[in-house]
Amino acid sequence: MKANEEPRVLAIILGGGKGTRLYPLTKERSKPAVSFGGKYRIVDIPLSNCINSGYKKIYLLTQFNSASLHLHITNSYNFDRFSGGFVEILAAEQTLEHSGWYEGTADAVRKNFIHFKTQKPTHYIILSGDQLYKMDLKAFMDAHIKSGSDITIATTAVNRHDASGFGIMKIDNENRVKEFMEKPKADLDISSWKIPEEARGTLPAEKEYLASMGIYIFNADTMEECLNGDNSKYTDFGKEILPLAIGKKKISSYVFDGYWEDIGTIKSFYDANIALTDVCPEFDIYSGEKPIYTHMRNLPPSKINKATINSSLTSEGCIITDVSLNKSVVGVRSIIENGTVLDGVIMMGADYYDTESEKENYAKKGEPFTGIGKNCQISKCIIDKNARIGDNVKINVSGNKYEDGDHGSFYSADGIIVIRKGAVIPSGTEI
Repeated sequence: MKANEEPRVLAIILGGGKGTRLYPLTKERSKPAVSFGGKYRIVDIPLSNCINSGYKKIYLLTQFNSASLHLHITNSYNFDRFSGGFVEILAAEQTLEHSGWYEGTADAVRKNFIHFKTQKPTHYIILSGDQLYKMDLKAFMDAHIKSGSDITIATTAVNRHDASGFGIMKIDNENRVKEFMEKPKADLDISSWKIPEEARGTLPAEKEYLASMGIYIFNADTMEECLNGDNSKYTDFGKEILPLAIGKKKISSYVFDGYWEDIGTIKSFYDANIALTDVCPEFDIYSGEKPIYTHMRNLPPSKINKATINSSLTSEGCIITDVSLNKSVVGVRSIIENGTVLDGVIMMGADYYDTESEKENYAKKGEPFTGIGKNCQISKCIIDKNARIGDNVKINVSGNKYEDGDHGSFYSADGIIVIRKGAVIPSGTEI
């Protein structure tokens, strides 16, 4: 790239594998397509970061249960023909050169070079599809170019306890990455890996180590060099490609001090959603300057006939009648009937409203309508889309304990009950 030339940036969002840690939410959809915050999908977060930063050439790499994701992307992200922008899904495909699935993050990128090269990028930004954060990617790119680095790794400061769950970077006073360690064991002495005082800035005192966020910038020629040739057998960025590049390439750390959360497990997903109900949530979805984009559904406003609502979010198209909501997130088209109490519930809503004929058929079979019926008590629960819950149902309020795993119509994880997509819970059921 010539001096004063604007970089040609290609954003690549990694959609992840089977998403087993988010099961059963990923049973019928890919991880980026899972609903979040009542009206969004997880993939809307990295996509919005790209768009708000001015980067509108975006590829999304995925291979499992991608139909729902395709539909969401098609309905949500259409740039005008003059901008040159696009959001394109690249699912694993068979070619004359490659016949298998993506075997890792680096392998997914390597197998799609044929598509990327047509855009003639000078730089690649690699983003994760299951993280919650707002980052100015333009500032990230500017820092990368200013440093003269071949690769820049976005990092976040963590304490010693949390360091065991991440890849940890050792940097020098100029933010150059010198060593990488994958998930150091809790009893390992890594005191020599603490952030140098000259590089700490305003970071909290208890956060002494730098963890990789799984977000990278590569110069285009560096990316090809790191993934091809002798490195073509390596499949993962964090575990293989980046550690091998240390000492051979100039690699810098870009310290991000804003809110960042990995939402790849049921517990982290639940906690991140419920945190949105705080009076001043760390992740701000109400910013007019950097909005979160999603599908424009043209739904009517929610109708609240009567309710007691405390620290909760309600999405559009809901009908709520004489209900008590506490620290809950209610998704689009949710219908909740008289006397029901929700406490710490994520209700993802529905893809449709029941028609009159459907209601008649359900009534004949003694089955509940889509939504939640009357006089239910539900706590610490995720209710996936299109669930039909009858009257007088109790979920997670009676002190019942379940082992983590599958229990038929519901799933248990870390004390959180997950009602499956489209599940039918008869009246009077107690879970």
